[in-house]
Amino acid sequence: MPGFTAYTGLLKIGEPKAGETVVVAAASGAVGSVVGQIAKLKGCRVIGVAGGADKCAYVTDTLGFDACVDHRDPAFAAKLKDACPNGIDVYFENVGGAVFDAVWPLLNEQARVPVCGIIAHYNDTAYDDTAVSTGRDRVPALLGTILRKRIRVQGFIILDHYATGYAPFLKDMSEWVAQGKVKTLEDVVPDLADAPEALIGLLAGKNFGKVVVRVGPDELA
Repeated sequence: MPGFTAYTGLLKIGEPKAGETVVVAAASGAVGSVVGQIAKLKGCRVIGVAGGADKCAYVTDTLGFDACVDHRDPAFAAKLKDACPNGIDVYFENVGGAVFDAVWPLLNEQARVPVCGIIAHYNDTAYDDTAVSTGRDRVPALLGTILRKRIRVQGFIILDHYATGYAPFLKDMSEWVAQGKVKTLEDVVPDLADAPEALIGLLAGKNFGKVVVRVGPDELA
């Protein structure tokens, strides 16, 4: 499912073209890591965003991204801008928050933004998507930028795409993984009793790759 999410969001909504700049939030995660690798296969310059030096090193050294910027760095916004001298053509949105704020001014005309998740806000205790903000109203500026730059922002739920999109994904991804062109990483939690703590760690960005919980002994095929 994470691979299918990456494949569909990037190729169907992001529509990357060779030579374009693609920025991927949560780049070391299960979805983001695959997004960036597919974008590289399509001939794009790929910039990852991850939390911490270890994750950034994994994204560039193992996954082959062109660069990765640590969102915990106080100079994150400036370093992201430096990494994207020609602006951003596709931004795969996984997190929202400060990462979104830094990306938004760098989007080029006719940029595409597949919206997969908003990790930075999952722990917001007062989150309510029907509520009116009591702070500065950012909607006019946001919509104005979308209008002037003709930006496509599209959310998607992967369950909507299985009927028509899974067969081509399975064919392409099976070949890429078999050929070593796409690498995957699982962060295995050893026991079901550890699942609550693992979920808390996931939301805090402590995981590396796809978190899976072992509920019984591994069985050989």
